[in-house]
Amino acid sequence: MGKLSPVQLDSYEPLREVVSEALRKAIREGVLLPGERLMEIQLSEELGVSRTPVREAIRKLDQEGYVVMMPRRGAYVASITIRDINEIFEIRRALESLSSSLAAERISADELETLQRLLVEIGRYIKSKDMEKIVETDIKFHDLLYQASRNARLVGIISNLREQLTRFRTLSMSYPGRLEETLKEHKAMVDAMAKGDAAAARKAAEKHMERSEQTLLDAIEAAESKT
Repeated sequence: MGKLSPVQLDSYEPLREVVSEALRKAIREGVLLPGERLMEIQLSEELGVSRTPVREAIRKLDQEGYVVMMPRRGAYVASITIRDINEIFEIRRALESLSSSLAAERISADELETLQRLLVEIGRYIKSKDMEKIVETDIKFHDLLYQASRNARLVGIISNLREQLTRFRTLSMSYPGRLEETLKEHKAMVDAMAKGDAAAARKAAEKHMERSEQTLLDAIEAAESKT
């Protein structure tokens, strides 16, 4: 019996996007494990689609860092090392701080109000311990923050880097005390933007990335010690 369930074919999205999200979700949730080979024929049978959208989806996930394509050997679920995490966060720290400083200068009143409302929502979901809603709202928060930078190329680069660590999002956020810390860090960023203080926004974003990296490393270490 296969690991994956057939995809819904009634979506308005292109089939390659539906297949991409199905594979992405399977990798995030550990259904497809790091180092596991991705066989086009097997995946197409399990997902109930032809090989073409599967092939296109694998190429897309290779670009996003979820998959590694090796010449003459095929495609494999990418493994993430501590060095990979360090390198990704080293770049994200620089780009996220740049994005936040630009947003402090360019954000609209409506965007600022929406960011503040999303923070209230996240606080409410933290109290109710609704992790799915926390993750969903956190993504909306960061997407809007990036949008406020008014730099489409910067947004694209950051989004790609963020995708490479998405599979660890729940693990990191579940680490004791991290949700409350994240909310405070987000508030500091938004407060700086509300004042139009680019330097303070940059500093707040740098701190947020530093704490995010350390928490992820601590969470991975804690998870590995249990196995």
